[in-house]
Amino acid sequence: MSKPLKQIHLAAHFPGVNNTTVWSDPAAGSHIEFSSFAHFARTAERAKFDFLFLAEGLRLREQGGEIYDLDVVGRPDTFTVLAALAAVTDRLGLTGTINSTFNEPYEVARQFASLDHLSGGRSAWNVVTSWDAFTGENFRRGGFLPQEERYSRAQEFLATANELLDSWRGDEILADQATGTFLSDAKAGAFVHQGQHFDIHGRFNVPRSPQGRPVIFQAGESDEGREFAASSADASFSRYATLKEGQAFYTDVKGRLAKYGRRPDQLLILPAATFVLGDTDEEAAELAREVRRQQVSGATAIKHLEFVWNRDLSGHDPEGPLPDVDPLVGEEHISRGRAQVRMYRDPIAIAREWRELAAANGWSIRDLVINTGNRQTFVGAPATVARTINDFVQADASDGFILVPHITPGGLDAFADKVVPLLQEQGVFRTEYEGTTLRDHLGLAHPDAGSPAGRVAS
Repeated sequence: MSKPLKQIHLAAHFPGVNNTTVWSDPAAGSHIEFSSFAHFARTAERAKFDFLFLAEGLRLREQGGEIYDLDVVGRPDTFTVLAALAAVTDRLGLTGTINSTFNEPYEVARQFASLDHLSGGRSAWNVVTSWDAFTGENFRRGGFLPQEERYSRAQEFLATANELLDSWRGDEILADQATGTFLSDAKAGAFVHQGQHFDIHGRFNVPRSPQGRPVIFQAGESDEGREFAASSADASFSRYATLKEGQAFYTDVKGRLAKYGRRPDQLLILPAATFVLGDTDEEAAELAREVRRQQVSGATAIKHLEFVWNRDLSGHDPEGPLPDVDPLVGEEHISRGRAQVRMYRDPIAIAREWRELAAANGWSIRDLVINTGNRQTFVGAPATVARTINDFVQADASDGFILVPHITPGGLDAFADKVVPLLQEQGVFRTEYEGTTLRDHLGLAHPDAGSPAGRVAS
């Protein structure tokens, strides 16, 4: 007996704070004007996507003490954008990345409860931690926490926020005009929390929202991050978008759920995915090559090489050979605020490997960066892309994908118009929204106040 077809979950990541953006393309628009966010959100809702996702950049990254245009500079405040989008959409979920290292549970819980009310139950929170002191310099607390303390704080942060959100059961407001009784419980919103990271007590001032709590996303891939996802999250924003790696991550994280009393369907695995569409597979492949060259200009190639070499390489020709000099190894780094720096733990070995690749293939610096960097996840004609996405989901490499187009704001349009109808024809993606909240879209239960749905690891 064959297992039933899984329904695919699709979401859209507004590009900007990432390397996929091609801001120089003539089709690209603003990354800060509201019209761009509105166009993007309306396209996602027209396609019946589950949600829109906003990343967060708390500090502009620097190279040699200067900001640069590898990514689009800046990002409007997440809550401001999502609240505005709530007014121009009706069903689309609204997901925002909010940092647990530099914020406080009361303010974040209040903001998400307010967004959930304003949107009619469509809010979601991607809980992240900050890994570097460079970002911390923008905040009063400053500095950074070791990895184990970051996740300890994040776990307690989420638990505390849930306590605040649960301080209202949802039945306290009577508003009985005949009797003049407004509240059935004058102690609604009272909370007390004493822990390692937070010692607070008071009264939470936002009544229980339509979802009770926002949907919780988690994006860490370390062992601590996977445990955090298994214990506390509703969805994991994974970076594993190849079939083999996706299946391994899916099996590992879902396998951790049982010890927290959770079922596999209570956590969705949703990798980020890029795409290029063409009328034919061959045309799409050629377009993908062009996009990668747009994403890696000569200046960008030099910056990427500096991540490994930890030297000023601005005097090198991006169309020429790799430097003969070895990388500088040490605590101080020319690039600040970029996660890639952590990936290159043995720069001497990586430089050796890259020189061998360049020599074997006749690659310039730019060629090397293009060919060793991230490639588009899905490339092909609409039918090819639709089939591949469905194959991944049915093979338990994911429960769906968070799509990241390289053009803002119109980069999602072709996918909505050409790929989504094919998935609908296959019976693996909705033709209409069946519920009103994001939890409805994702097939997640609405937690009662005090329920263990938000439980975290101790």
